[in-house]
Amino acid sequence: MDQLTGFQRDLLYVIAGKDRPSGQEILDDINRYVDQPVTHGRLYPNLDSLVEMELVEKGQLDRRTNYYALTPKGRRELERRQQWVDQYVDV
Repeated sequence: MDQLTGFQRDLLYVIAGKDRPSGQEILDDINRYVDQPVTHGRLYPNLDSLVEMELVEKGQLDRRTNYYALTPKGRRELERRQQWVDQYVDV
């Protein structure tokens, strides 16, 4: 988890909070949060990296639309990260 960019960690949180979101759904959620709009050219290479690291699973909803879901490894890593954050931040 410590080798991920902040953007990649944000992607994991968005994916964790949804049920198999499409790339467009992830992009819409991220763009509601960030100041500078994220482009497809930034989003999809980062999603592909998360898939290669086996943190995210990529599947097909239909011929044109992929979905993304946390793998068990991705969920464990995200939970470990959250526990680490919680010991320093009390919100």
